[in-house]
Parts: sequence; structure tokens; C-alpha cells
Amino acid sequence: MIGERVLVTGGAGYIGSNLVDALLDRGDHVTVLDDRSTGRIENLAGAIGRGATVHTADVVNADAVARVFAAARPSVVYHLAAQIDVRRAIEDPARDARINVAGTATVLEQTRRSGVERFVLASTGGAIYGDAAIVPTPETEPARPLSPYALSKAAAEHYVEYYALRHGLSAFVLRLANVYGPRQDPRGEAGVIARFCGAAADGREVTVFGDGHQTRDFVYVDDAVEAFVAAGEHRVGGCCNVATGRETSVLDLVRALDLPARFVPERPGEVRRSCLEAARAAELLGWHARTALHDGLAATLTSTAAETAQARGA
Repeated sequence: MIGERVLVTGGAGYIGSNLVDALLDRGDHVTVLDDRSTGRIENLAGAIGRGATVHTADVVNADAVARVFAAARPSVVYHLAAQIDVRRAIEDPARDARINVAGTATVLEQTRRSGVERFVLASTGGAIYGDAAIVPTPETEPARPLSPYALSKAAAEHYVEYYALRHGLSAFVLRLANVYGPRQDPRGEAGVIARFCGAAADGREVTVFGDGHQTRDFVYVDDAVEAFVAAGEHRVGGCCNVATGRETSVLDLVRALDLPARFVPERPGEVRRSCLEAARAAELLGWHARTALHDGLAATLTSTAAETAQARGA
């Protein structure tokens, strides 16, 4: 319903901030909760000017979360706050679990206490399914976590299922493929497309881990945002993949962006092939990916080059 009071955790991140913009565009009253450890307040500059309210808080801090809920009085909660770096999860699994498991439980409990009408969790498809037996992978495939990050997101999904069954919470899980697009920082926790576009903007070579034949399913951020909005509007339960159903290798990206590359040993805990079936999203939410990879890459490269030029000017 347009004009809802909504809360977006992790709303200063690149997916979250794009979601905030889309919700404002349709007339919703938006509150953002973000600890700003990886999210950037610059991503919300336009949103703040249009009336979005931003609270700096940690999703594990129950008192802080309660205060934000009391101020926002949301009818829909989009929970995107997470630790998403596989490497950091391997190095510090306790921190990963604290944010992704305890943080989700904290937000869910406050969602229940506040009588929120709808809860949507951002989860991960590629990491959840691991090295799946079926590619493209449907939601019926079992979880095969290969990293602490995948384990923590699987646990977060189980918490959502528990609150739906035990408390009757209307909730839905979006298992995201590899989302890319403008505002994704080419450093830190960035995905491969953001890193490669950053290298292209700087005129640098890129690092390819392994032989480069590993594949991913790349879905453009605007398409992913449309899935979140649809999940907030519908009242179906369960989960669905948010994906294109098409495999793209790392070498395909190197060629598409015409980048020089150096090859180093593959990293532990990474999936060899990842591509998700998206038929359930069409069935339950009426959603499908609309942006071709070529167009999404062009938009991301243009945005990254502009940000790089602005940073150099500063």
C-alpha cells in the first residue's frame, strides 16, 4: 500500500539506499536504521532532503532498536542490515554471527512487539545453496553452506520462519543473487562487478581468483529493489530467489569491460557455480529481472567513473 510507514535497516548501504529512494518515490514515509560501519550517509543525501529520517544504531542493541521502532512506528520492515563479506566472516565468524543472527533476532523481536504488519529479510542465494546439485538452483534445493557467512544467513532465515510459525508474523525472505549497480563501493565488501568497474575507472588491472571460470548470477540493483517493494506489498510467506537465471563467468566480465587481469590462487569458501532459478518470484510476487547485463554494466561503469572523478577533484 502506497503511503506506508516503513523501516529499512541497513538503509545507508547501496541496495538499502536504492530501496529507500524507490519507497520515497511511491510516497512512503521512510525511516533508516544503519550503524554506518559500511553504509555511507552520502548514499542518503537525496533521501534526507526528501524527508527520510536516519538513525545511527546497531541492530544488536535491543534498546536502540526499540527506540527507532517507537519513533518510526512502521507497518513494514525491510531488514537489510548485515555483514556480507565472506572473507571477514571466515576471519571472524563470531562477529559475523553477532550481526547476521543476533541482529536479525533483535529486529524480529521488536517487529513482533510493535505489531508490524510485514517483515522482509534480505538473504543470499548463492551462499545458501553452496555448490548446488542443480544449476540454475530452485528454492527446493537444500542449504549447503560453505562459509560462516552462509551459515549465519541460513540461521537468520530460520529465525524468520520461527517468528512466522510461532507468532503469526507475515514475513518473506528474498534470496538475492549477486546484486550490482550504482553506489556499490568498489572497495571493502564490494562484489566483483563493483571492483572491476572501479579498476576500469582507475585504469588498473584486476585480480582474478582461480581460473576465472567460476560463475555467478548478476542481478541489477534496480531490479532487486523492485523485488523488495513487491515483497513488502504482498502477504505471501516463504522465500524466493531474486535472480536472472543466467550464468556469467568472471572471465566474461573481464572481456566485457576490456580489463587487463592477473591470476592468483582461488579463495577458500567460495562457490564454483552459482545461478538461481527465478520462477517462484514471478509466481508469488509477479517479479522478474528486466535489466540486461550489458546495460547494467554500462550504468555501473558510468556511475563509478563519475564518483571516481568527483573524489579526485575533492
